Amino acid sequence: MAEALEITGISASPGVGVGPVHRPVDVTAEALALRDSVAAEGDKLQQAVATAVAELKALADRSDEESAGILDFQIEMLLDPALVEMAEDRIVTGDGAALAWLGALNDYIAGIEAAPDEQLRARAVDIVDIRNRVLSALIGRPLVDFAPGSVFVGKDLQPSLFLQHDWTAGGGIVLFEGSASSHVAMLARSRSVPMVVATGRFEVAGGIRALVDANDGRVVIEPGDAQVREAKSRMARSRPIASRRTGGTVKTADGLAIRLSAIINDPVEFKAIDSSSFAGIGLMRTEFLLTSAADAVDEARHYDIYRRALDWAGEAPVTVRMLDLGGDKTLPGLGAKKSESFMGLRGIRLLLARPELARAQARALLRAAVHGDLGVLLPMVTIPDEFDAMQAFFEEERAALVRRGLQARMPEIGIMVEVPAAALMLDRFSRSDFFSFGTNDLAQYLAAAARDDQSVSALYDAATPAVCRVIAQGVALAEAMKKPIGICGEMASDPWHIPALMAAGLRHFSVAPNRAADIRSTIGGLFSDGRAAAEVK
Repeated sequence: MAEALEITGISASPGVGVGPVHRPVDVTAEALALRDSVAAEGDKLQQAVATAVAELKALADRSDEESAGILDFQIEMLLDPALVEMAEDRIVTGDGAALAWLGALNDYIAGIEAAPDEQLRARAVDIVDIRNRVLSALIGRPLVDFAPGSVFVGKDLQPSLFLQHDWTAGGGIVLFEGSASSHVAMLARSRSVPMVVATGRFEVAGGIRALVDANDGRVVIEPGDAQVREAKSRMARSRPIASRRTGGTVKTADGLAIRLSAIINDPVEFKAIDSSSFAGIGLMRTEFLLTSAADAVDEARHYDIYRRALDWAGEAPVTVRMLDLGGDKTLPGLGAKKSESFMGLRGIRLLLARPELARAQARALLRAAVHGDLGVLLPMVTIPDEFDAMQAFFEEERAALVRRGLQARMPEIGIMVEVPAAALMLDRFSRSDFFSFGTNDLAQYLAAAARDDQSVSALYDAATPAVCRVIAQGVALAEAMKKPIGICGEMASDPWHIPALMAAGLRHFSVAPNRAADIRSTIGGLFSDGRAAAEVK
């Protein structure tokens, strides 16, 4: 029997999957010759773009909010006249519509793939997606899904194809290139689909069995049954002891109660998540709930969303993070300007610079707070003056609401601990009601390594010990101030980090709901100091 081929890459979404390999067939233009007049070929292109937009809108309508946001991004790209004009220029010079579109988009994609910025390169696959969708409309060949349970192996996977595919039968994703910060990686993590990226190109035939061990960033072609069993058993061993859980409380092996709250990105999740399984909502991201600058100042829209969250949680607390725009999160009309980069005008800095955004959201939060246990998290806080300025907005807006005869209640206001300057000086934030670590940004700032730049991803990962040390120091400061402190960054949703976070003293975790079972099991197998119960006699 031939020896199994083992390939290493970078884990973009943890988990283990096994199945037959699916290799996509590159899309090629089948109607390359100019068969009609320039005007007719131009009309064909316009009609194909309209068809693609309609298909994407239909797909967005039946997708969750996060997925719909990705598809909306593609629709906006398609509606940008610049793309069509590039193709129309080629039609004028003699190309047919299909060849013109393929050539123009390929040149455009090549330019993006050569960009020095990793985040921008990660968007290239979205352009490939819309290129193929319009091309399929031009040549009359529908985009083809692949068999459920397959392991997709290719250069990259398009977001709309991911969303069309049925992942309930298992399988996984292996990309020769790709990025852990791509839209597909985000979707894979949200649906617990194992995904390994940056393996480099390798040859494998369709139908061959492949094992995706994304916990280790490993791919095995033609694995033996023993290798598959071993990979799956390692997953099982990572959660050896059943957790003891009551509501949102999980008991460690030595009986310490740990609070587990949910991270919510979209109100549609309320229908699928059992509220009794969580100690409320530890983080509700609000920037993902909005699709435009107009939405951001729509007080009624904000209020409706927060009321739904409070209704879902019942008597349990709900913590809403104010708009964390800038960096990798933008809205049309609040675009990706350089000043809104990761280390520029983002989070509370942008809110204070654009008070109409902050005040509209504050009014909605003040009104919603009447109906439940509502807390507010301020993002990207660096110094106490920023906290004080935002608190003044809340106090002024509360007084204005009361003057208008409206009910309003001041919620507890806390800060996201994600800037090292704040993390090291928590004792200066005595007016903050509570703290929550945002480890995604804290790690990148501590390591001076952008989390969306694959070339320094090793440094970003290596910052974990430094992050845990800062967390331990912050926990000690918060306890001395008698202030609640927890964590809502991605580290809290990764079972591998839980022992170190427990050792750092954290007792409140806000996690992605689809990772909650793993986190509960992991906590149930640990002592309160983070040691594995199975290793302690």
